[in-house]
Amino acid sequence: MSNITKKYTNGEITVVWKPTICIHSEICANGLASVFDPKKRPWINMDGAESERIAEQIKKCPSGALSFYYNDEEKQAGETSVQAESIVEVATDGPLLVYGNIVVKGADGNETKHNRVTALCRCGASGNKPYCDGSHKKIDFRG
Repeated sequence: MSNITKKYTNGEITVVWKPTICIHSEICANGLASVFDPKKRPWINMDGAESERIAEQIKKCPSGALSFYYNDEEKQAGETSVQAESIVEVATDGPLLVYGNIVVKGADGNETKHNRVTALCRCGASGNKPYCDGSHKKIDFRG
């Protein structure tokens, strides 16, 4: 699976989308359809809302496929981590959603830091293990 990364900017904020880890929950579109419309190309319209509103919606992304950074380094410094306990939520018929700062250590020993929300595969079908890629929908996972 390729590691495609797409970036969209309005000059103030840059949205980063990693489609290979997107679980297609459409929380982004349901919360801010003026910016996120999966039926359009490009599907992200950076002129659809103010930067702060876009950032707030991206923070709700359950897979971490959407992230952002401010193009102004001073503003970015305050957005790098979440100050909270980690919480694990079992999504009905979906992934484990881990909220907060975590480190995932792979079988090869490499560590990857995550903050905000990380979606971990629970069905076993993901092509991007240990992360959810939305395969649970294709195999009609129940649990």
